[in-house]
Amino acid sequence: MIEVRSHIDAPPEQIWPVLVDVERWPEWTPSMTRLEKLDAGELRVGQRVRIDQPKLPTMTWQVTDVEPGHSFSWSTSRPGVTTVGTHEVAVDGTRSEIRLRVDQRGVLAPLVHLIVGRRTRRYMEQEARGLKQRTEAGANRRD
Repeated sequence: MIEVRSHIDAPPEQIWPVLVDVERWPEWTPSMTRLEKLDAGELRVGQRVRIDQPKLPTMTWQVTDVEPGHSFSWSTSRPGVTTVGTHEVAVDGTRSEIRLRVDQRGVLAPLVHLIVGRRTRRYMEQEARGLKQRTEAGANRRD
């Protein structure tokens, strides 16, 4: 499992809308090229999102859990490996903590981790930095 944590000087209610507006992620993290909801509406269990990332194959992720205002998880599968991504926002004193996790399971998980593990961590760190900058700047606006 890979985990990245970061503190953000903003309340969870300011972070959550940015986090679940997945189609806008490429505006604030270079780790994402394009995200496209394949099902209309707000992020919810069962919703599918096609994700393009630099130097990785396009994958379709399906939301498996949502705790509004707090967390969501989604997963994608390829032969021999299932990847689960979790995004959490929690109050930490006068600020918030975000926790990003990727867990890979299956017979090929160790090989996949060996091949893309460092890139995955780097992308997660970029996501955490971008989310911090976006929310601390109060940039969650539709222009």
